[in-house]
Amino acid sequence: MSPRIVSLVPSLTEAVAASAPGLLVGATDWCTHPADLDVVRVKGTKNPDVPRILALGPDLVLANEEENRPADLDELRAAGLNVLVTHIRTLPQALTELERVLVEACGLPRPHWLDEAARAWAEPPALAPCRAIVPIWRRPWMVLGRETFAGDLLARLGVRNVYADADEPYPRIALDERRDADLVVLPDEPYRFTADDGPEAFPGTPAALVDGRMLTWYGPSLADAPARLSAELRAAFR
Repeated sequence: MSPRIVSLVPSLTEAVAASAPGLLVGATDWCTHPADLDVVRVKGTKNPDVPRILALGPDLVLANEEENRPADLDELRAAGLNVLVTHIRTLPQALTELERVLVEACGLPRPHWLDEAARAWAEPPALAPCRAIVPIWRRPWMVLGRETFAGDLLARLGVRNVYADADEPYPRIALDERRDADLVVLPDEPYRFTADDGPEAFPGTPAALVDGRMLTWYGPSLADAPARLSAELRAAFR
């Protein structure tokens, strides 16, 4: 019998839905892909509705050590649910963990899009090496720091994060004390940076507006991410 799955991670929701959509019975409000996903919503990644999840009777709950709170996952385990927690800070980890979720945990054949993603990243279209600051939030300003999945993807495209040696993954910074960079990379999630909201804070520095899903999600989008991100990064220097 096919397992009933609740996903508390947007990337994993899309990965399961693209591979075997009938397995999902619940997902968070932030699980926006695929657009036609029709499952019970269980609130957010940081505040899941535990009673609603329990009522769905899932065989497996998918989570991530960075996106979900340990206390919520412990509560689900204490109620007798099987919780699989992924650990993803690099592209190789993403590919390995996706296979663990889909093949080992869900019992699915290895999806073709996972092989396409591996091929796409084997020789990605890289820029000439440059140094970048990568904000993910403002008010307060927060940037990519050490050991992040998005930072690893950017490095593979020739972009070195100037805060890669920070003490934490997402440090707060003061703009008047920010480090020098050749480029500012502005994704549209989690904060929705736009042409009118973000570049003005970095006068004189080229700004690349990038698709946040391509930069931060690990799932089917990985197959398109190298070409898409490379084009968006190059556009900043035109």
